[in-house]
Amino acid sequence: MSVAKTADNTYRARQGQGIGLGGRYARLLAPAVTGPAAVVELVVAMLAALGLAWLVLPQNPLLLGMGFPWAWLLPVVLALRYGTLIGVGSVLMLLGAWYVYHQTGVMPGPFPRLFFLGGLLLVLVAGQFGDIWGTRLARARAVNRYLDERLAALTKNHYLLRISHSRLENDLLARPTTLRDTLSQLRGVALEEAARGGHVLAGAQPVLQVVAQACQVEAAALYACNGERVDAEPAASIGPAFTLDPADPLVRHCLDTRQLAHLRAEGLQHDARTRYVAVAPVLAGSDHLIGLLVVERMPFLSLNYENLQMLMVLLGYYADGVEHVGATRTILAALPACPYPFALDYARLSRLQRETGIDSSVVALVFDTDPERDALFEQVVRSRRALDVAWPLVNPHHRAMLTLMPLSDAQAVAAYLVRIEDMLRAQFGTDFTSAGIGVYSLAVPATGAEEALVKLLRRAQVDGTAARPTPAAGEAPHV
Repeated sequence: MSVAKTADNTYRARQGQGIGLGGRYARLLAPAVTGPAAVVELVVAMLAALGLAWLVLPQNPLLLGMGFPWAWLLPVVLALRYGTLIGVGSVLMLLGAWYVYHQTGVMPGPFPRLFFLGGLLLVLVAGQFGDIWGTRLARARAVNRYLDERLAALTKNHYLLRISHSRLENDLLARPTTLRDTLSQLRGVALEEAARGGHVLAGAQPVLQVVAQACQVEAAALYACNGERVDAEPAASIGPAFTLDPADPLVRHCLDTRQLAHLRAEGLQHDARTRYVAVAPVLAGSDHLIGLLVVERMPFLSLNYENLQMLMVLLGYYADGVEHVGATRTILAALPACPYPFALDYARLSRLQRETGIDSSVVALVFDTDPERDALFEQVVRSRRALDVAWPLVNPHHRAMLTLMPLSDAQAVAAYLVRIEDMLRAQFGTDFTSAGIGVYSLAVPATGAEEALVKLLRRAQVDGTAARPTPAAGEAPHV
């Protein structure tokens, strides 16, 4: 029933399995623990292994001269799992065990230099391997997390695009506002109220009024959530007041599945007694629950699949705005003309650079206002890649095409410029120099992202501080 159901299941599976693990049994054998937990596992595992070896062979607890260095198996495994430091710690524990055995007379012979030297080298090689692949795994997970956010937003926008045409044909005349107006109101309320600080559900009351008007809800309440705990007092309500019953079957089903719950929902008993019509989760991204909308009363004819799906999409759209307002606030304050999708992805990629060091870039192609350049400019606008986010800018003297290129370093930028120039040369017989096209680029920084973007626009001699234009490609569809 939920629009984000497929993306949610994919995200849960990926988070549970990681990259390179084989599923449930692999997670049991190699749980993803770090920090103090890894040190505790090192001490416990080594003590258990040394104790077991002493019980089996008390005269040779280090298993020397047995045809294979069995004592180094556990240190190698620990080094592969947690890296060089944990591996060296296991070597030190093994060295300490030999010292204790030597002092107590269990192993009175000379110090086995080659045994420990070979084992140390083997553990260092395994630890280096573990460190390298641990870093690659962290980077890959960060990239996948960014792509999951893009996928969740794309899923919602795709559904909005589909239902907007149906709404245009069926009930445009009966509605006082269009779908685009509704989405603009939701985003505006989230930005304005969250900028003032306060409750986690910023602008809950005006948002609930907009949602109730769009979906014909007569009595409902919006509750903030912290994990599985739902606040007792509503953040906003509309219609006759009512109290929340946390044990209601619809409420429990919604919290357990993170999906829209109603009387005909899958997995819900058909004879379940409930006082509510529907309970909808307020999900930011794919799985971050920040609120719960409890609908007690709505017209019977409005209780249909499309209207409930519309309710879920509006709530998800609002939740994404609340979730991302902190990241986009400074960029939109410095550049009011910046489209919201561009500001949001720019902030995400700056965070990605700060956390993992993965590069992204912004390319600005600047044209003059000569009418002969219109075709060139339009062709560049149409030629962006599917993952890129475009921001076309026009002022009295220049017009520019800013392209945000996720996960692209300087080499990718160079390849992009070569492709654009080859396309212009093939179709119009010109290049950047002959057409007077200015080329500027920016590597998305980890800190000071908004200042860097402002400086790029100044170098390109275009203004990004004017009033925000109509939504660009990738924003809410027009109805």
